[in-house]
Amino acid sequence: MKRQRPQAPSFLRDHSHPVWRDVAVTSMPVAMLFAVVIALVVWLVDPAPPRTITMSAGPHDSSFMQTANEYRKILARNGVTLKVLESDGSVQNLQRLLDPKAHVDLALVQGGVSEGLDTSSLVSLGSVFYVPLVVFVRGRDITQLSQLDGKRIAVGREGSGTRMLSLSLLAANGIEPGGGTTLLPLDGLQAATELVAGNVDAAMLSGDSATRALMLRLLGIPGISVMTFTEADAYTRLFPYLDVIELPRGVLDLRRKIPSETVHLISPVVEIVARPNLHPAISDLLIEAAQEVHGMPGLLQRAGQFPNPLTRDYRLSDDAERYYKSGKSFLYRSLPFWLASVADRLLVLLLPIAVLLFPALRMIPLLYRWRVRSRIYRYYGKLIAIERAALRGTAEAERQALHAELDRIEESLNTLRMPLAYADAFYVLREHVGFVRAHLDEGTHAAGTHPQSTTRAV
Repeated sequence: MKRQRPQAPSFLRDHSHPVWRDVAVTSMPVAMLFAVVIALVVWLVDPAPPRTITMSAGPHDSSFMQTANEYRKILARNGVTLKVLESDGSVQNLQRLLDPKAHVDLALVQGGVSEGLDTSSLVSLGSVFYVPLVVFVRGRDITQLSQLDGKRIAVGREGSGTRMLSLSLLAANGIEPGGGTTLLPLDGLQAATELVAGNVDAAMLSGDSATRALMLRLLGIPGISVMTFTEADAYTRLFPYLDVIELPRGVLDLRRKIPSETVHLISPVVEIVARPNLHPAISDLLIEAAQEVHGMPGLLQRAGQFPNPLTRDYRLSDDAERYYKSGKSFLYRSLPFWLASVADRLLVLLLPIAVLLFPALRMIPLLYRWRVRSRIYRYYGKLIAIERAALRGTAEAERQALHAELDRIEESLNTLRMPLAYADAFYVLREHVGFVRAHLDEGTHAAGTHPQSTTRAV
């Protein structure tokens, strides 16, 4: 018969289990509290960038829509989905931003359409391009808007930024709706057609209504000219959201020298307007996309002129101001967007981690010591109760019950696992159990030989 090899005693293994269990139990509350605080910091202080944002643009064939689609392609390269919504133009875009139920994060808004609205809750990411007002008239003798009084004027469709701007400028020249001047809701090709047909005397075109091709066609028709704003500087003083820009001689067609002389125009700028809770990382991405889309030179702008932090109707956001001053942070310049966002959030967590970690590390040994010693102190509570009962001079049956209680305590101590660091306290406890047993035995002997001794002691 094969003899079984006796197992070597594994004292360290037997005692390691309660050590690790006690460490785990005492560390768990601290770890949970630590995790909750970190989660609150992440959620409240530096949430992750959203993967989807919504932008209100313009009509489906407008430059606003084309611009928004270019932004969408650039943001997609960084894993951010830009949902682009069609709209009637700047007025509806602004209304959507001000309406919490619209769930729109940002929009392209032309300057001058916020009159009468409380836009203090909105922020701007900067100006991105011009939308000049170009006034075509029949004849060549009109150089001021006030000369259009009593005539038929196409001022843009209802709800458009062109119409709001046109009505504001005409009102400054004493021309109001309902007066002797006929204001028609026409724009673009329709307004140009009516002008050529002689059904209107002037057409005020802006943005998509004043395309290069349309301007060339109108300026090639005898009897139609473009009005130069001789009082352009005065308009920029009265309407701070306007800039003076020039249409240089021959810029539309150098061979035919169209226009034949420099034309002074006034123009609002289009801004990227957002709600104030836009994530800083998304703000950086949008300005970077605007630099890629609008940074090249064009008919109305120089290279690098847009985007810029010169806002008109809205305050520049803090994140945009930081970007224009110092650009993207080191992490976002060096790492892919989502990896940089994770690293950036981890840096934000360093301070609360440092504040919480050191007290937590000091608390764990204290909790561990309290847990182990409380296990010993429970036995001492029972020993004190037995000793006090013995001092009261109880009857023999009660003393037998106290002996049985001591036996159960010793039996429990025989199976109790105690970390080695507390072995001295464990053996002192066993000695005290023996001390109480001896005291109880002495009381039993004294009760048998001197029945009244306990009573006198009490």
